[in-house]
Amino acid sequence: MKRTPAELVKNYIWILIGSAVYALAFDWCFSPNGIAFGGVTGLAQIVNFFLPQATVGVMVIVFNVPLFLAGWKLLGGHMLVSSLVAMALSSVLIDLFNLWIDFPPMEDLLLACLVGGVLLGAGIGIIFLQGATTGGTEIVAKLLKLKLAWLPMGKLLLIADLTVVAAVALVFRNIDSALYGIVGIFISTKVMDGVLYGLDTAKVAYIISDKSEEIARVIMDDLDRSVTYLEGEGGYSGQSKKVILCAFKQRQIVEIKETVRRIDPVAFMIVTASHEVLGEGFGSYHNNDL
Repeated sequence: MKRTPAELVKNYIWILIGSAVYALAFDWCFSPNGIAFGGVTGLAQIVNFFLPQATVGVMVIVFNVPLFLAGWKLLGGHMLVSSLVAMALSSVLIDLFNLWIDFPPMEDLLLACLVGGVLLGAGIGIIFLQGATTGGTEIVAKLLKLKLAWLPMGKLLLIADLTVVAAVALVFRNIDSALYGIVGIFISTKVMDGVLYGLDTAKVAYIISDKSEEIARVIMDDLDRSVTYLEGEGGYSGQSKKVILCAFKQRQIVEIKETVRRIDPVAFMIVTASHEVLGEGFGSYHNNDL
């Protein structure tokens, strides 16, 4: 779907904001505290350690060139351009923030991990929502997502980033740096998935009861949730049963359980977590969904 000029401007403003948050996480929380960073930025940390004149931002761009060449066919036109912009902005801002602001080390490294992880996850999540990446392992994760669509982006990034963090630990010969880095990355993946998929996670309930129609009516009328009937058959009794399938928000789980218990205390109910629910009352379908 072609974007209007206004939509493109809004898109790139958000990419700028996300890139600034990403760069701030690195320059404020990770770099001055000697905490290992994942992805291509972590590789740039290694090069900068041995060659201080090779700035992190410049090395990130250098490392990203082959990755963009490898992934440009699969990324598509808009994503390729927006990702190049995001990668360039985040790389330049890393060097500019480092040049303009003297970030002192934090006394509490755990606090640095927590704040850095939150900022990092928020920055990457904002960029991903615009259909872009900052390059590096995010391109690798995006390409893996095309083949492993059921896995959240956060988990795919976690695998790639942990590999780099292990390499940073070996080079720096500092296991604490790697362990703090793992904490920061883990937090960032949770925050990023929260930005991408929402904090109010959905649940799915399967309810088997002899009073399924009464339960369904209360759920639809009082709780404003839709239900679907599935045809079931008791394995032991051989009797036909209506199985209620209902998707609902996390905050409604107590009301759902209380409704079922009140109408049929012996009803069989299974509640499962849902990665994502799309449709009326939940999320919407978009291009470049993650």
